[in-house]
Amino acid sequence: MKVERPPPPTPRPEGGGDGGSPPIGGSMQLARPALSPGGEAVRGRPGSGARPWIWAASLGVYAFLYLPLAVVVLFSFNDSVLNAEWVGFTTRWYDRLLHDEDMLRAAANSLLIALVSSSTATVLGAMAGIAMHRYRPRLLPFLALTPVAMPEILLGVSLLLFFRQVLDLTLGLTSILIAHVTFSIGFVAVIVRSRLAGMDESIFEAARDLGATPWATFRRITLPLILPALAAGFLMAFTLSIDDFVITFFVAGVGVVTLPLQIYSMIKVTVTPEVNAVSTLLMLLTLSVVVAAARFAPDALKARE
Repeated sequence: MKVERPPPPTPRPEGGGDGGSPPIGGSMQLARPALSPGGEAVRGRPGSGARPWIWAASLGVYAFLYLPLAVVVLFSFNDSVLNAEWVGFTTRWYDRLLHDEDMLRAAANSLLIALVSSSTATVLGAMAGIAMHRYRPRLLPFLALTPVAMPEILLGVSLLLFFRQVLDLTLGLTSILIAHVTFSIGFVAVIVRSRLAGMDESIFEAARDLGATPWATFRRITLPLILPALAAGFLMAFTLSIDDFVITFFVAGVGVVTLPLQIYSMIKVTVTPEVNAVSTLLMLLTLSVVVAAARFAPDALKARE
């Protein structure tokens, strides 16, 4: 008797059934990573495409900017009148600096001018920043930001001619204050405006819907929200004022000496370690104020719209 064998099963494709899915209980074949000649998997390294010359150029630029400052700080502790070579460590130049009446008088003038001008510029710059954000006038941004973009020597000459030929003002402490307020308003206005640009306008609309007056809205909502920007603007204006030399040189007149002008008069002959000491203290003060301003309003200092 002849027994018929059943036909063999039809082979399925590798992908699985009709829909291409793998069979139940089966396994999918995963792509194997590329292997190195040693048998190890090759992985992409982050930043592997960066060229070495970019890093070298960056390090060269930073060294060009900061190495002179490091040399000034180092030689402020040099135990020698001349800065030709390192002799030994000493702090007597800082002690002599604290007993120099001319230097202390110039420092007091600089602090007074910086405090008054930065306070005035903060008030006026806040008003300008709020007006530029809320009403968007066409002329106000040009008036507020032009002193920021204008070269300092051109601004100094312009203010000198304005004070003497137009106002007939005697150059001195008042002219320096007006000049410092003039170039500081723009920085404060930019910081306040960028702070307001990142706020939700529905907050102010809700205050108006609840019956708050414009003054109450400013006092209870706007002012607390822009307070970090005001602090950052004040510190930035203070830094710019206490460091300024070019504009102050044109509008100072006779009898009023600031710290940068005093340093300039000292280096006409030679750079002594006392000059290095006062430059180190001024540098530390400036860096501290800038760091404090960045902590108060980190986004505002980037001037992001």
